[in-house]
Amino acid sequence: MPRFSRERLKTWIAENRDVFIDLIRIYLGIGLAVKGIQFTWDDGYISNLLLQAGRLQVLSTAIAHYIPIAHIGGGLLLAMGFMTRTAVLFQLPILAGAVFLIHLQEGLFTRGQNLEFTALVLFLLLLILVHGPGRLSVDHYLVAGRTPEEELDDEGEEETTYADDRTRQPIR
Repeated sequence: MPRFSRERLKTWIAENRDVFIDLIRIYLGIGLAVKGIQFTWDDGYISNLLLQAGRLQVLSTAIAHYIPIAHIGGGLLLAMGFMTRTAVLFQLPILAGAVFLIHLQEGLFTRGQNLEFTALVLFLLLLILVHGPGRLSVDHYLVAGRTPEEELDDEGEEETTYADDRTRQPIR
C-alpha cells in the first residue's frame, strides 16, 4: 500500500487540477437544484422580490415559474456534467438578473450577503462556461467514450493514438 506523502499529494494535485473545477461544477449544480426546490416551496418569494425591485412586473409571473424549473433542471444537469454549457446558459440570465436587478440595490455587507454570494455563483458559472464540463462528467464520457474512473486510472500512461476512434484500433 503506497504511503501518504506531501510530495505525492502535491504531484497529484498538479496533475489533476481539472478535477477541482469538476467538483465546483458538481457542488454548484447541487446547490442550484436545492435552491430551485426551495423556490418551489415558497412560490411567492420570487414574485415578491421582483415586485419589491420595481422591475419586470409584467413578466414577474413568467419569471417566477422559469427560475425554479431552470434551477432544478439546470442544476441537476450541471451536477451530472450533461449538456453542461447549455445548463450554465440557462442559469446566467437568472443570476445576472439577481445580481444587477435585485441584490445590487441592497448593497454589500448586508446581513444575508445576497449580493456577494449571488455574484460569486455567477462568476463560477462563467468559469465553468469557459472551461467546459471536465473529465468527471457525462459530456466527457459521451465524447471520449471513457468513464471518469478509467481516465483517473490511466494517469501517467502513454497515450495511444488510434486510427479510428470508434473501433479503438491502435495505429501500428
